[in-house]
Amino acid sequence: MDWKLELVSVPVADVDRAKAFYTEQLGFVADHDHRVSDELRFVQLTPPGSACSIAIGTGMDQAEPGSVRGLQIVVADVAAARAELAGRGVEVSEVQEFPWGSFVFFADPDGNTWALQQLPAWK
Repeated sequence: MDWKLELVSVPVADVDRAKAFYTEQLGFVADHDHRVSDELRFVQLTPPGSACSIAIGTGMDQAEPGSVRGLQIVVADVAAARAELAGRGVEVSEVQEFPWGSFVFFADPDGNTWALQQLPAWK
């Protein structure tokens, strides 16, 4: 049996600001934006090529905005991904090299933290 993680909730204070950051600056695809009621709005966003999406919204999460740490996306070329994000105005770290991969780090407008990882060539 396959177990597939397909949706991760990311708590944000301002849904429209967060949606703009994730779509315009990170290049995520806006899959779904539905206002169920005045108290409940659900927005689903997916990184290009990913099978897992994030959900932001109102009335759906108990966590404090900015409280998610260490979300990670794997990319084929972390330097190219860094250049793309920096070109879109994202404040992103320099590339950092570790035995388990090369990384760049950034945060969304609420302080939720992300890493882009390029896996090492395993021998």
